[in-house]
Amino acid sequence: MQESPHCRIDQWLVAARFFKTRQLAVSAIKNGRILVAGARCKPARLLQIGDIIDIHKSPTQEYTVRVLVLETRRPAAKIAATFYEESVESQAKREKLAALQQQARALVEYPQQRPDKRERRQLRDIHRQS
Repeated sequence: MQESPHCRIDQWLVAARFFKTRQLAVSAIKNGRILVAGARCKPARLLQIGDIIDIHKSPTQEYTVRVLVLETRRPAAKIAATFYEESVESQAKREKLAALQQQARALVEYPQQRPDKRERRQLRDIHRQS
């Protein structure tokens, strides 16, 4: 990989595999889900090595990363993982959220089989009443 002297943040997010397409990255930036040094930015903002980026993809996927390599092309996943360094706090927060989700899934009981004809009628009647 040849390192570029400059790199747009939307292109870097795709190259680092945080987003699948550049359009998704641009949308996240415009909606304020991507912060560079704690401030909102535009998709054309040029990144520098050492910049701190906060990425909020969803409530369970929040990353705080430091840019190590500037690249605009999307390489293999193993290579893309070397473009950034995730903070220890970010990793701990994601692990904690994953454990909470796993506990929540354990509390939910799912049916072993689909409802039969009689049970479907009862469910339909319940839905109509509400």
